[in-house]
Amino acid sequence: MTTWGSEKLQLGSAPDSWGVWFPDDERQVPWHRFLDEVAEAGYDWLELGPYGYLPTNHALLSHELSKRGLAVSGGTMAGALHRSDELEQTMSTARKVAELTAAVGAHNLVFLPKMFRDEKTGEYCDVLTLDDSEWATLFRAANELGKILLNDYDIRLCLHSHADSHIQTQPEIERFLDSTDPNYVWLCLDTGHVVYGGGDPIALIRRFPHRIGYVHIKQIDREKLKAVREENFSFGEAVRRGVCVEPPAGDPDLASVIASLQGVDARVFVIVEQDLYPCEPDVPLPIAIRTRKYLNSCGLGLGQKLG
Repeated sequence: MTTWGSEKLQLGSAPDSWGVWFPDDERQVPWHRFLDEVAEAGYDWLELGPYGYLPTNHALLSHELSKRGLAVSGGTMAGALHRSDELEQTMSTARKVAELTAAVGAHNLVFLPKMFRDEKTGEYCDVLTLDDSEWATLFRAANELGKILLNDYDIRLCLHSHADSHIQTQPEIERFLDSTDPNYVWLCLDTGHVVYGGGDPIALIRRFPHRIGYVHIKQIDREKLKAVREENFSFGEAVRRGVCVEPPAGDPDLASVIASLQGVDARVFVIVEQDLYPCEPDVPLPIAIRTRKYLNSCGLGLGQKLG
């Protein structure tokens, strides 16, 4: 299996960069093609993506990863920590994802807050803002889940701020970090989603260097984002209209982000996650190769596969 080596920042990719948002969808590439192409694109590490997309039998998954020279950076799930009536199901799902994640040797769980607009239809499916009681429920649940994951599975909870969710803007991200336990809860800093929410990824790195547990690296087209806001498009529609762009065409400046991450006092996975759902099956691989080479030119992943 791939090991860290001497690098502080370790480069990888995710199913999202192959247009995968769901465990099963006819518009997504088969999982074995995704694994083949991640390896072909020159990445050593990958995120598991939506639970059920890749094999959930850890022996089979480990075999498929090993024969391609791949290793796992973390697992992924979504849930509504602000909803008391959904917490039992959320915790149960988290344990299931954590079991697989730990079984394949990873120590991070990327947790996406439930979106208030449907990813496919754009319909509103939850309140737009949380009241103080719902925030308090979210903070307590995050601390509880983080403690369970760390104590029972040796896995860190990395909350992923997300478009069309209640933790999207910089003030919301800061409120979440200020109100949760740094011993049990970290941030998955998604550079694109922070920009999408009007925030500054570098400012977050500087203010919370000890809370950056994991990174999704991507860029946003500012002009298309302006149109998204003017037309009130959902995030799903924004992605279909190309708001997430191939580096270095968008914001933030990734070389500056990478330089700032070098100051974080920890080893961190930096996972390429360019939202592409849905896309034609031949689209992702060339983008993944070009993106990896661009990030190599910014000093990221130089100890990994080159060419």
